[in-house]
Amino acid sequence: MAPEQSGRELSLAVIPGDGIGPELVESALTVLRAVAQRHGITLDVREEPAGAEHYRRTGRAVDPGALDRLAAADGVLKGPVGLPDVRRPDGTEAGLLGGVLRTGLDTFANIRPVRLLPGVRSATRHEPGDIDYVLVRENTEGLYASRGAGVVARDAAADQLLVTRTGTRRVVRHAFELARGRAAGRREARPQVTCVDKSNVLRSFALFRSVFDEVAAGYPDVTAGHLYADAAAHELVARPERFDVLVMENFLGDILSDLAAATVGGLGMCGSANIGERAAYFEPIHGSAPSLAGQGLANPTSQLLSLVLLLEHTGHDAAAAAVRTAVERAYADGAIELTATGSPAAGTASVTAAVLDRL
Repeated sequence: MAPEQSGRELSLAVIPGDGIGPELVESALTVLRAVAQRHGITLDVREEPAGAEHYRRTGRAVDPGALDRLAAADGVLKGPVGLPDVRRPDGTEAGLLGGVLRTGLDTFANIRPVRLLPGVRSATRHEPGDIDYVLVRENTEGLYASRGAGVVARDAAADQLLVTRTGTRRVVRHAFELARGRAAGRREARPQVTCVDKSNVLRSFALFRSVFDEVAAGYPDVTAGHLYADAAAHELVARPERFDVLVMENFLGDILSDLAAATVGGLGMCGSANIGERAAYFEPIHGSAPSLAGQGLANPTSQLLSLVLLLEHTGHDAAAAAVRTAVERAYADGAIELTATGSPAAGTASVTAAVLDRL
């Protein structure tokens, strides 16, 4: 994270996305403009068209030169993308950006904070304070490295799970540094990183664990532990208070982060960061929900919390803290009430207004 830099320009690339994406992004930009004015941040916001609707119009998910433009920005705020009716000639869904951005920008660490806020009902028996940890998902390897490259025959198909020493080392180091940073604000708490794998079954995961142990040896101030993925799934529901930072392979991170979201109010309550050495982008962890598009029913909290991560990453810590606190107070005060499906009872605009009121 960069040092506090309030008062300078923030160069921001924006991908509005598909479905509810534009509504969520507009909510986040409205809050960003307000907090930027209060903290003396000059905004340079540029839109980059990309996604399924863009593919429908142009035949490509992103325009030429897009990756260079995204990398040149201080950060990228991205809405969810994808439309089920936009398909390639082979029938697969078109316009998805996960593989394009993660590999193209080499954003190797997917950071997914999971926190139960006051005023939000959990699907489990837990209370605010019980659930506050971060899932770190390796973003460029694992099972998803086989995206579009599997071996397919008429009666069988195979996808390769790829784990490399270099890729694992850098994401594990990121997890340990993140744990140290989190502990800095909790004087009594020792940082902790848990490796989640299936090293008892697969050699690729055995390599992941061995590299984890090598990296852990260089962080004697951080408690290092291990859990098999199935046991981790159980503990994320039964005893989430035991976790601080968890690091894992790509596919496992995809599955476990959705499970974790269910314990803190749903996918609409979780933002994420995709971090690399030369670029970073920030997005909700859920899809584009086209059935809700244009109705003002989507929950923008995930996009707002992604904005918090973007502000932190770019060194605007005070502005990030202001937005995070405003979101938390809006829920704690009861100004935001969620329906059983996770939508705000009074609509998208009501969430934006409640956060603005508490800035």
